[in-house]
This record gives sequence, C-alpha cells and structure tokens, in this order.
Amino acid sequence: MQRNYEYHGFEVEVSVETSHCATDNRRAASRVGYVCVVRIRRAGSPVSAFAPLRLAQVCGRPFSSEADALMSGFSAGCRLIDDLE
Repeated sequence: MQRNYEYHGFEVEVSVETSHCATDNRRAASRVGYVCVVRIRRAGSPVSAFAPLRLAQVCGRPFSSEADALMSGFSAGCRLIDDLE
C-alpha cells in the first residue's frame, strides 16, 4: 500500500510493507505486522530531500494495522518537515 501526501510544499510518500515477527511462545509461529517507509521530497522534485526512513513502533515492533503504519509514517514526515522550517 502506498499513499502520497502534500505538506507545506513537500510531498510525503508513505508505503507500507508486511513484516513477519516471531511470537513469544515456543512454537515456530509468527504474526503479521506492518512497517512503513517514508520518502520526502520537495513538491515537483524527483530527488528526495532525506534518505528513506523505515519506521516501526517503539522497540522495533511492527504496527498492528496498515492504517496505523500509514498515519505514523505521515506524522513522522510532517515532524521532519516542521523541523526544517
């Protein structure tokens, strides 16, 4: 899943990837989670303003839903842009 957002003259591209992580139990089971990759570039520019960022939750755990990953990625991108101003 990928979404593009405009924010203060920048384009924030957030893509969500599936991430499998082992559970705490002794079986070899895994649960599906999501991580996001954030790319930021000035509007209309093909070159990124920052290196792509791969984000997960606190302690590196994947997000539980695609929506959480998308919104967290967009929020992180907005914070980086705000720090530039």
